[in-house]
Amino acid sequence: MHRTWIITITAGMLALAAIAAVFSQDEARTGPDGGKGVPGLPRGFRTIELGMELESVKQALLEDPYFDYRGDPDVSFLPRTFQSLIECAGNLYIERAFFQFDEQRLSIIILALDRSRIDHYSLFTTLTEKYGHHSELDPQKIVWRSDDVVLSLERPLTVKYVDRSVFEEKQARGRAEEDLRELSRQRFLENF
Repeated sequence: MHRTWIITITAGMLALAAIAAVFSQDEARTGPDGGKGVPGLPRGFRTIELGMELESVKQALLEDPYFDYRGDPDVSFLPRTFQSLIECAGNLYIERAFFQFDEQRLSIIILALDRSRIDHYSLFTTLTEKYGHHSELDPQKIVWRSDDVVLSLERPLTVKYVDRSVFEEKQARGRAEEDLRELSRQRFLENF
């Protein structure tokens, strides 16, 4: 009887531990807010914000000591799209920076940071203290979301600011193009 009681309690404790592990994994993946969003996220880094026009970002880069922007040689125009890209070296804590524009408006900021001067844990701690618990977590990135911005800290040490509406529009457009390709493929196969 005593042995059965011990086995029952042990089995119950193991079941509770398994349930707790499942809930903690789910929270780690989507955050305690269920991935709904974190209010108050910044729209960019320092004076450079998502939605700014290309010329305004160029001027801000020239004035900011964290960037070694050389002017138009750092700007690329991507063919067959309405996209431009500014890639420039950084100073101090930033190794490289990328600014992607859709229809002349800044939609993505990517900052590759200098791992010899700053570490992942310090940045994670700072972001968590400022913006609260993350919205999503996986081994490669930690994500905070608001209604209009996605902020991610990615390994090895990159920070990204993404305009959420532009991103979701591109996803929808990509799904529509994929559906169209599949429909075209199906129609082609019908010819056999």
